[in-house]
Amino acid sequence: MIVITGAAGFIGSSLLSKLNNKGYNKIVIVDDFSNSVKNKNLDNKSFVKKIDRNLFFEWFKKNHKEIDFVFHIGARTDTTEFDVSVFDKLNLNYSKDMWNSCSKFNIPLIYASSAATYGMGEFGYEDNHEVIKKLKPLNPYGESKNNFDKWVFKQNNQPPYWAGMKFFNVYGPNEYHKGRMSSVILHLFNQIKETGKAKLFRSHNPNFKDGEQLRDFVYVKDVVNVLFFLMQNKKDSGIYNLGTGKARTFLALAKATFKAMDIPENINFIDTPEDIRDKYQYFTEAKMSKLRSIGYSNPFYSLEEGVSDYVINYLLPNK
Repeated sequence: MIVITGAAGFIGSSLLSKLNNKGYNKIVIVDDFSNSVKNKNLDNKSFVKKIDRNLFFEWFKKNHKEIDFVFHIGARTDTTEFDVSVFDKLNLNYSKDMWNSCSKFNIPLIYASSAATYGMGEFGYEDNHEVIKKLKPLNPYGESKNNFDKWVFKQNNQPPYWAGMKFFNVYGPNEYHKGRMSSVILHLFNQIKETGKAKLFRSHNPNFKDGEQLRDFVYVKDVVNVLFFLMQNKKDSGIYNLGTGKARTFLALAKATFKAMDIPENINFIDTPEDIRDKYQYFTEAKMSKLRSIGYSNPFYSLEEGVSDYVINYLLPNK
């Protein structure tokens, strides 16, 4: 059996779809299933057991012999949450328990790290293990992810195979429940649909023009393709970037969204909210040579291809 935590969430449910499509149905899903809206992500998915995240480790101890692989995708991902205790519980300590359990029972583990660990990018965006201890994340969410990455390297006991994935700006189907934390593409789509206009954050950095802030936007279908590849190959444990390796501007993203919706461009700029302004990343770009070096050779969706697929096949038909 395969375990997916955060299975009702954005990436977790997309991974569940990928595994089902590849013929994997003996899957145990773990999450806080109290959100009925988010649970719609599980419609038409195949799995054998559904376990509340607070009861999972008790179940794991009794059933570990049946588990072949664990995807620990579940986490608190709100970058505007500043209660460190929330992240300590859900991101750091829960992940430590998962690592220790997989180590004890000899079960391979892939877990979700984040590009938020890179902070302002002052040490670059290379998934070099030596750099991790130097990183300075900009918020408690990023700190919780980086604290776990650093903790991992201190452990003598390890799963037989493990990979920590630094997800960059993931977008795509099944993120509708995330509210403010959903991708810029979804926010733009909703704005354009309602008003015919798109609002982008104005630049408050003299090195970047309005709309020319750069991010590595990666389509969720590429993300789950990589996760599936790693499960199959289990080569070279370590921490890996998961982006496209090509930063694109928010302006390009907005233009692609208008084009996919077949609506004339109408883009305005607004001030970046003050509560995130001093912690705003103006540039992120994943160095992807490490993942390529272990044999992942599939091309990634371009921004235009990903936005077009997302808008035309999911957002417009309200799927």
